[in-house]
Amino acid sequence: MTDDKLLSIALDAAKLAGKEVLGFYRKRNFTSEIKEDDSPVTSADLAANATIMEQLKTLTPDIPIISEEVGPLPLNERGKWQRYWLLDPIDGTGEFIIGSGDFAVNIALVENGWPTIGVIHAPEHHLTYFGQTGSGAFKDNGISSKQIHVEPYTPDRRVKVAISRRQELSLMGRYLNTDYDFDYVALGSCSLKNCLIAEGGADCYLRIGPTGEWDTGASQCILEQAGGTILDSEFNPLSYNKRGTLMNPDFVSLGAKEFPWQKIIKPHRAKRDF
Repeated sequence: MTDDKLLSIALDAAKLAGKEVLGFYRKRNFTSEIKEDDSPVTSADLAANATIMEQLKTLTPDIPIISEEVGPLPLNERGKWQRYWLLDPIDGTGEFIIGSGDFAVNIALVENGWPTIGVIHAPEHHLTYFGQTGSGAFKDNGISSKQIHVEPYTPDRRVKVAISRRQELSLMGRYLNTDYDFDYVALGSCSLKNCLIAEGGADCYLRIGPTGEWDTGASQCILEQAGGTILDSEFNPLSYNKRGTLMNPDFVSLGAKEFPWQKIIKPHRAKRDF
């Protein structure tokens, strides 16, 4: 099966799940609970997960699946996979619960430890972002698609930092060099903030706190194909399916290659804390 066909399957599955999620969201007829890792999960997450799993198992039965809402297999089993689907049925469940609209369905295809296809569908915003290695990154508003790119960095403009809607700006001050001028752009879901960078709406995003590989897989592919990158707290690329845990280290998402992150982000603080 070609990569283009796999991308089409992922797009269809994400949109189908997004339609189902919207039914829960707009009618406000979902239940929620707190999982063992203290993150929320709703009946909409579980319904979306079931929809995507069914689609992918039917259409790509030979490709295994890792999902946030399914218990992970041990590394000695999943570590042998050359490729697999990586799912977050609703990225931004907290935003879904409070009604901000900043949530998305995430589907990635990971091959040899690297995301090569990424689909992020934000149904309430009527937006779909997608990327494929070697083919670029795109934004679809339901009417047309356009290729997206990170914003070139020039030293004479303010640095745009993507933050969570409920994030304390004082926290950012611990990690950003105050010799620079910053504008803060608030948005919900982790993946949507990465897409914001991919389309030039922000320069960087610092994630300080727990995330899973399913939170970043799809958006990492999209961001890389748009010209950006994601680095962990030691300034190395994020890895996938290489460790006993599927939880990410803290990370920073970056736009243009010329973005002087070594100067803007405090490296001595970052290596120790985030």
